[in-house]
Amino acid sequence: MAFPLFSSQAAGIRERCQSDPATKLRLRYAPYYHAMEAQQGTNVRLNGRDMIMLASNDYLGLSFHPKVIEAARGALLTWGTSATGARVSNGSRAYHLDLEAKLAAFLGKEACHIHAAGYLSCLSGVAAFAQKGDIILADKNIHSCLWDGIRLSTATVERFSHNNPDDLRAVAASLPPGTPKMTVVEGVYSMEGHIVRLPEIAAVAAEFNSFTVLDDAHGFGVLGRQGRGTADHFGLTDQIDIICGSLSKSLASTGGFVAGSRALIEYLRTHGKHTLFSASLSPAQTAAAAAALDILQTEPEHLERLWSNTRRYTAMLKSLGLDTWDTETPAVPIVLGSKERAYAFWQALMEKGVFIVMSITPAVPPGKDLIRTAISAGHTDEQLERIADAMAYAKKRS
Repeated sequence: MAFPLFSSQAAGIRERCQSDPATKLRLRYAPYYHAMEAQQGTNVRLNGRDMIMLASNDYLGLSFHPKVIEAARGALLTWGTSATGARVSNGSRAYHLDLEAKLAAFLGKEACHIHAAGYLSCLSGVAAFAQKGDIILADKNIHSCLWDGIRLSTATVERFSHNNPDDLRAVAASLPPGTPKMTVVEGVYSMEGHIVRLPEIAAVAAEFNSFTVLDDAHGFGVLGRQGRGTADHFGLTDQIDIICGSLSKSLASTGGFVAGSRALIEYLRTHGKHTLFSASLSPAQTAAAAAALDILQTEPEHLERLWSNTRRYTAMLKSLGLDTWDTETPAVPIVLGSKERAYAFWQALMEKGVFIVMSITPAVPPGKDLIRTAISAGHTDEQLERIADAMAYAKKRS
């Protein structure tokens, strides 16, 4: 039988997975999925080598705080390992309600709902409230979880230029005035380290009667009074409809939250299928987040140390002439501009015992291939000195 040179039949799913070029490149160069063998604070062990962790979102360094560990241990002994169900049915517990009340009060909102993953919370913060026929105005650099929420909502989406309220206004003005609108932004854009221009963006949203969703995963615990987040930082909490975020960063746990008015949160609990059908947060992780939230309000030295370390670190990078993309936060990118330079820089830092993460196109815009670093309150002066030496070495090597 003769076979054509080119077949019009698409490859099967198994063949597609086995021949995927991106997966083959990832496995060849191995920049991701490194499994730590041990950890204590900002010290980790990888492949038998002790390294400084410079890519963690544990901004306040609370994941090894004795009070957080003890709270998690106590909850585990009292409640077991899991609630084994969704909140709507058998999975709600008193400890969920306690954390939700604490978070709502801290954020300045009437109510809150927690999920087992921050990704779920931020996705739900969009998908539960927007629907077909609505228009979502989205900053083009928002996180994947928000894009998934937009897609699942089936609403129409209009992008606006990153952190650009003038472009937001131009896009909003071009839309039918009577159509329900939602504006979706992040408080801190973790890849760039930029703080959202919330005063101007909130003003545009109000001008066009747009519902507002703020993903504050990287602003919560970092900005605002005692770490209340980006909306509090600008004094605009009352102007934001939904604040969503993660418990796995400054609160040293896992899970996420959605906070807003009581009516909005009850609507989410009725209509948000990602809330209705997902298992509830475990006892230990709920207790860890609650303890960390208490520490935010009683031990201000962690937030103070975070910003002291951030200022020292960014000044050091600038003294080396490295491009930090005008970051304003402890999320600090080092822009190298090409995949090749980013990979060489990553390799050099790993060689010097500094663990970091590489982000390349299409995860970042073309020409913005970078090393994504993050400072913690847990970094010591001695570690920062070692990081400075490693950065100087990596710059020469790349």
